Amino acid sequence: MATVASEALKEPTQVSGLPVLGNALDMAKDPGRFFYDCYRKYGPVFKLKVMGNTYTVLAGAEAANFMGTREGRDSLRSKEFWQGLVNEWGAKRTLTGEDGETHQKLRAVMKHGYSKESVKGRYDELVTITDQVIARDWPVGKLVPVVQNMQYIVTEQLGAMLTGTSPREYVADIRTTILYILNILVTRQRPKFMLKDPRYKHAKERVSELGRRMIAEYYAGKDQRDPERRNLVDDVMEAHARDPDLIPASDLILSLTGPFVAGLDTVANTTAAFIYAVLKHPEVHKRVLADADALFARGTIDEADFRNLPAIDGAIMEAMRVYPIAVAQMRTATRDFAFLGHRIREGELLYVATAVPHYMHEFYPDPDKFDIDRYAKPRAEHLKPGVYSPYGRGTHTCLGKTLAEVQMALSMARLFYDLDLELESPDYELQTKVLPTPGPSMKFKVRVKGRRH
Repeated sequence: MATVASEALKEPTQVSGLPVLGNALDMAKDPGRFFYDCYRKYGPVFKLKVMGNTYTVLAGAEAANFMGTREGRDSLRSKEFWQGLVNEWGAKRTLTGEDGETHQKLRAVMKHGYSKESVKGRYDELVTITDQVIARDWPVGKLVPVVQNMQYIVTEQLGAMLTGTSPREYVADIRTTILYILNILVTRQRPKFMLKDPRYKHAKERVSELGRRMIAEYYAGKDQRDPERRNLVDDVMEAHARDPDLIPASDLILSLTGPFVAGLDTVANTTAAFIYAVLKHPEVHKRVLADADALFARGTIDEADFRNLPAIDGAIMEAMRVYPIAVAQMRTATRDFAFLGHRIREGELLYVATAVPHYMHEFYPDPDKFDIDRYAKPRAEHLKPGVYSPYGRGTHTCLGKTLAEVQMALSMARLFYDLDLELESPDYELQTKVLPTPGPSMKFKVRVKGRRH
């Protein structure tokens, strides 16, 4: 793409917007659809403004594919967008903000802790944890807040499996911290003076407290830790001892609380969208129940069982297409380069809108339809290059992808196995939020009609 003659290159079109706010309000309504609408109107490259900052947007399947190429890796960098977070926490670096060799070294340290291998053979434990949270937070006859309750399930699971620490009492603090950090320091949609808000300062201190607690618990039980049950804390703390330049003491809290920050909204939002879509479509609901009943009728769960959940897997994949969390990746241009005939200059702030193809009929016939059979052969609509990016693209593709797949499939199978659920009303239409990450509104509730098992 960089071989186009410089004189032939075009400047990206500027999307019209409001003074000062620019396109912030349109972005806040539904960023995925906004990027899609701009793609249709302006093409795969355009500029927008958000709160005084100008961004160049690379959109569509071509943009998604570009992130996986060597040229893409050499032309794009993450550091600038995450440096504010690093500075705010007095750290040296964070996995999301590093590129190149350092990023690869950090991924290697954390790869096992974030992978499905970290929970292999412990599926029955995950079921027990899920059952405990369901019994506590999903009472029969009540309307329950779905996103919040899924956050509790996610954090209890991650705490037990990845860190050995139950973070339930910190859930609200983690969420508040994410909200302020993403809005102010990463996406820059809010002014920096908001970091002085006492609510954020209290939440940040609570997350720091959680990190310090995890470090103290590691050292207190270091000699008794089971090597067969290694988790992320073991990997990070041992890497710190082995190579303090790679993971200095200043970075430990960010590294150890990372799973809760990364998984709280993302997995909870996707599973909440799954619950809405399944309950909205009776034929899908029936198939999901059949999958769940068959899974738990076999008794102990093993690896092979996760390959036999066609309806649940299809519904999760479709929820991630229709309600994407990773709408776009934020990058900085490390050099001048050309993209589809447009000039991109070194230092430009970029959104790479990889979820745009999710809405395109060229790739997904009748894209507004919730169709869980899109992903099975022979259709396999998601396998066309660049058209399906639920976990991001390129070198920063979500490190916890395989773990999230297991976590979501098991959680949804168990929830629908245990509970008879219904929407608040049959004609309910899902309300969504954008901040801190796109997903169902915190006000979304379902009714627990009864227990199935």
